[in-house]
Amino acid sequence: GRPALDGPELLRRFCIGDRALADDSGELWARCVDDRTRELIRIGALIAMSAPHVSLQMAIDDALSAGVADDEIIAVMDGLVSIVGLPRAVAAAPRIAFALGYSEDFLGDQE
Repeated sequence: GRPALDGPELLRRFCIGDRALADDSGELWARCVDDRTRELIRIGALIAMSAPHVSLQMAIDDALSAGVADDEIIAVMDGLVSIVGLPRAVAAAPRIAFALGYSEDFLGDQE
């Protein structure tokens, strides 16, 4: 394989749109970010982009397997309100509740 890239070289390659990153990206991420943090970042990104339920469900399952607590997942959603706005967090909340195993009556009357 190719030699490991340091942060600045990787950033330079992103800046120039190096197409090889589509195949090789993620090595620095894997070396520098622990599993729990990686999964919390993934959940935050999925909330920010209004990802579909199945993507959020998979990310939450992986986070729970990595030892992330329910409260930490909910804290990510809470922390994103000031970044992505309350409507996006509110839109993600039922999908997160479902993925965490809360019953439908937990969601209340959605009318």
